[in-house]
Amino acid sequence: MTNIKKGLGIIALAAFTLATACKGNEKKEAAEEAAPATEMKAEPEVAAAKEVTVTMASKSGSEVKGEVVFKEENGTVTMTAVFDGLEAGEHAIHLHEEADCSADDATSTGGHWNPTFTKHGQWGDADGYHLGDIGNFTADDSGKGAITFSTDQWCIGCGDEKKDILGKAVIVHQGTDDFTSQPSGAAGARVSCGGVIE
Repeated sequence: MTNIKKGLGIIALAAFTLATACKGNEKKEAAEEAAPATEMKAEPEVAAAKEVTVTMASKSGSEVKGEVVFKEENGTVTMTAVFDGLEAGEHAIHLHEEADCSADDATSTGGHWNPTFTKHGQWGDADGYHLGDIGNFTADDSGKGAITFSTDQWCIGCGDEKKDILGKAVIVHQGTDDFTSQPSGAAGARVSCGGVIE
């Protein structure tokens, strides 16, 4: 009889423990169901900046050299150019059709880059301008000059023929772009050249 009572007591204790454990799990599951799901928010993708550095070579018997850096960030390309060996005064700088600086006078680069087939003019002119018509910059008495230019009308390696500057050439001219003479602004000899190549 005592053994039966002990056995019944053990069974009762086991049943109580099991019931308590089940209730605890039910409460835990209910709490998990009631808790709002936490959404994982994806970080916005930031396009890596693209950059191309162009080393400029002397042309047309000049001693003009320099470096031009093109950097694309958030849909805008910024060109930063520095030169030395220039005559003091204003000089035109353009993008030309081909990244081929093999000719001594840099004529191997072709004409101004003009994928929209408009007339030559000052950048932003309502009457038209080439996408290679960057403009003029000034060299000081020591022959040093620099220019920074930004636009969302260019890209680096995007494949759009009307925007992509890869495969074009940077040309510095001996003279000033007058923004009216067709098709090149009467800027004179090409004194420095560099291909925009990755």
